[in-house]
Amino acid sequence: MLAILSALMSFASISTDLYLPALPAMGESLSADAGSVELTISGYLIGFSIGQLFWGPIGDRYGRRLPITLGLLLFIVGSVGCALSTSVPMMIGWRLVQAVGACANVVLSRAMVRDLYVGHQAARMLSVLMTVMAIAPSIGPSLGGLILHVASWHAIFWLLVGVGLLTLWALTVLPETLPPERRNAQSIMAAFLGYAQLLRQPRLLAYAGVGGSFYGGMFAYVAGTPVAYISHHHVSPQHYGLLFALGIVGIMVASQLNARLVRRFGIDPLIRFGAVLATLAGALAALNAWHDWGRLWGLVVPLFFFASATGFIVANAIVGALESYPERVGTVSALIGALQYGTGILGSACVGYFANGTPFPMGLTIAGFGLGSLLFCPGLGSNRDTKNDGS
Repeated sequence: MLAILSALMSFASISTDLYLPALPAMGESLSADAGSVELTISGYLIGFSIGQLFWGPIGDRYGRRLPITLGLLLFIVGSVGCALSTSVPMMIGWRLVQAVGACANVVLSRAMVRDLYVGHQAARMLSVLMTVMAIAPSIGPSLGGLILHVASWHAIFWLLVGVGLLTLWALTVLPETLPPERRNAQSIMAAFLGYAQLLRQPRLLAYAGVGGSFYGGMFAYVAGTPVAYISHHHVSPQHYGLLFALGIVGIMVASQLNARLVRRFGIDPLIRFGAVLATLAGALAALNAWHDWGRLWGLVVPLFFFASATGFIVANAIVGALESYPERVGTVSALIGALQYGTGILGSACVGYFANGTPFPMGLTIAGFGLGSLLFCPGLGSNRDTKNDGS
């Protein structure tokens, strides 16, 4: 179950990280500039963000396995479409389809963790899962670079088709974690209307705001580093994968630290620590990008610490939000995910829109979203209910 849940949660990252080294080559092949190609990431995030709002209520009403199966089928179809794309608009359209399918896996695998665990145990389990699933994005850019060395960028998306098919087969051994007696009997339309009620909860919005702001910076990092490293600093696609993997190592280490510390300190202090770390690292990255201090490593080092803040923010923010509505875990998980990836759309779009061939638009965007995560911290609720064992 740990392996399958990790695979399901990693669909958000592998769908993008694997083809990051191919962005410059895709631009040449599709006769598009860097800003236009980076919008394929924004298009993916649009589908991923909106799609979660549908899958969450469906998962609460019909269980987790059936929606995940349907999502995997959509992901496979979208990946085939991407592999056959001949223009940037066509690629963006199929990335939307791919994203709507992939988000079912992510939002409902988080819900499955909450079905099985509560309180600090859920935060610890999510941290462990994040550590395991970080293996995929850590090797994704390097694997994408190797594929480019022997084949075209189309082969990357054919590989994603194979990943979707393999995960669909593995799903046959995953048990249903939401039995019929625990399912939400309200209609799907009523569940959609319930989003308005959830959006009026200040504590929920605080957790979503911290995580969402941070995601905006992280997707600016994802969208901007190919240009910053490969185009501006002339790093090879293969070496880019190694630099990108440094950030993944930081996420894995921080996630393990979070899993060990969350029972002792609670989720809120660790979220605040992560927000401070993200703010300081983002500001340093922006300054280095503007003045070109330290050249390549002047960017790599602060971005490493910014990415590491993921381990203290993401899992804890999700659990903090889910704890308030145990009977609507799928719906709340969908709302949190939609808000997080919605800001991811904004972050990656800012990098693409203001692209000027230098790392500065990426650095400034990361700094702004890092500060945003810190500004939401005062609204976090008391951590007393997340320091117990959930009983």
